[in-house]
Amino acid sequence: MGVLEVGNRLKKEIGVHLVGKEQEIELMFISLLFNGHVLLESVPGTGKTMLAKKFSEAVGGSFSRIQFTPDVLPGDITGIQFFNPKKQEFELLHGPIFANIVLADEINRATPRTQSSLLEAMEEMQVTIDGHTLPLEWPFMVIATQNPVESQQGTFPLPVAQMDRFFIKLNAAYPEFEEEKEILKIHRFGIIASKIEQLLDKNELRELSNAAKKVQINDEVETYILELVRKTREHSLIELGVSPRGTLALMKAAQGKAFLAGRNYVVPDDVKAVAAFVLGHRIYLSTEGSLTKSPEAIISEIMESVPVPVEAGAS
Repeated sequence: MGVLEVGNRLKKEIGVHLVGKEQEIELMFISLLFNGHVLLESVPGTGKTMLAKKFSEAVGGSFSRIQFTPDVLPGDITGIQFFNPKKQEFELLHGPIFANIVLADEINRATPRTQSSLLEAMEEMQVTIDGHTLPLEWPFMVIATQNPVESQQGTFPLPVAQMDRFFIKLNAAYPEFEEEKEILKIHRFGIIASKIEQLLDKNELRELSNAAKKVQINDEVETYILELVRKTREHSLIELGVSPRGTLALMKAAQGKAFLAGRNYVVPDDVKAVAAFVLGHRIYLSTEGSLTKSPEAIISEIMESVPVPVEAGAS
């Protein structure tokens, strides 16, 4: 199955259950191709958890869900070493992090100590339990959700290091009128309870992932990416700009966008299409900036200020 067919079928299959999520599905698929992680942020009831579950069903592999609360401990996520009285020896008990797709539901409800237990897994695809380092199986993807309106009610903002490890951040908006009307029909006829057909196996996914990483980027587009990133480090309202990890993420996301469009080279429009989702959560505004503008608005201004290469194609 070609990547265009996979992309279209993903949107169609998940679209039967969730209306108006085509862009989110595409960006989540790009993240999966590049071993990236996704942060879904929206008010309650907009389908964040359902989107993660249906996406995992469509791409196959094992799935686990962790409900984050203040009393969840790091060992509840990674696993523990316990003494087995029958065998008179210690054994490792794997936690829910040992899955291909891990849904970290309401991640900002957990304490910073518990949140940090995900850092090693997200960056290095491994987990250390009482001195034992265990690899995680490929593919591995964390889909985290958080509710922005409860930022002052028993929640813990994600630290800078963890935000930077999310490949993209998606803000799920309220549905349009006709979309919400369709949602009523879906729930009325019980479609939401049915399971989605698995579209890929691991071998097919790996082939697509390898092909996406071979998409070409010429010097003009590379320069364009670097200029966008460097503007975030020089902006007067930004206290902390995009890291080199963010630069790499923007390059990979643009490759993924081109790949899903059926091209083997990146054009500036690919970069522009993904930049807000890759860069917005990686900048930290100064006090003045946070009082006057949103990160998304500043990223938009930066994109407008950087000249776009006129001609860019395969090198």
